[in-house]
Amino acid sequence: MSTLKPASWSYAEEFVPEPAAAETARLHGLGLGSAVPVGTGAAALLRVLAASVGARHVMEIGTGAGTSGLWLLDGMPAEAILTTIDIDPQHSRAAKAAYAAAGVAHQRTRVITGRAADVLPRMSDGAYDLVFIDADKANYPLYVEHSVRLLRPGGVLAIDNMLWGDKVADPAARDTDTTTLRDLGKSIREDERLLSVLVPLGDGLLVAVKR
Repeated sequence: MSTLKPASWSYAEEFVPEPAAAETARLHGLGLGSAVPVGTGAAALLRVLAASVGARHVMEIGTGAGTSGLWLLDGMPAEAILTTIDIDPQHSRAAKAAYAAAGVAHQRTRVITGRAADVLPRMSDGAYDLVFIDADKANYPLYVEHSVRLLRPGGVLAIDNMLWGDKVADPAARDTDTTTLRDLGKSIREDERLLSVLVPLGDGLLVAVKR
């Protein structure tokens, strides 16, 4: 059993310094209120995952203010493309501004404003090296099914908020979002198409590789 203490968790969470552009985007997202950013530790892991698979095509479901997108882009090859979807035009504008401020070439990002449930069916099977989900929790199961279809064999799926403020691990927590995330985690764990792990960084990052 782990003897990890809160101080060690904080040390791991802050182990990789946050780039200035990502910090600006994160603070902007917090200011918006409706675009809570991924934690810095989980974001650093996203960058490593993107780099580890040489991700040339990445799909992000839930753009926010661009924080996670900046970390992903930093781990992707220079010519790689990030496609990101968000229903809120304010989020799309914030993300575009964050990418521009960080010096990301405009042709490296494709920001789509719309409902992911409407956009994802139009995306090509097996065309993505990595998919990251950080959006409305009720539709996570739908997004995961699309993600498995969109990923190439060996591609990586990453899902944020899979510990959901410590509630997923608490069997007494039975609200709708918590139950959805708990059940989804179990279904991914048992899905023969995927190899998965739940990493306790940020609010819980579930990572899976498509077989």
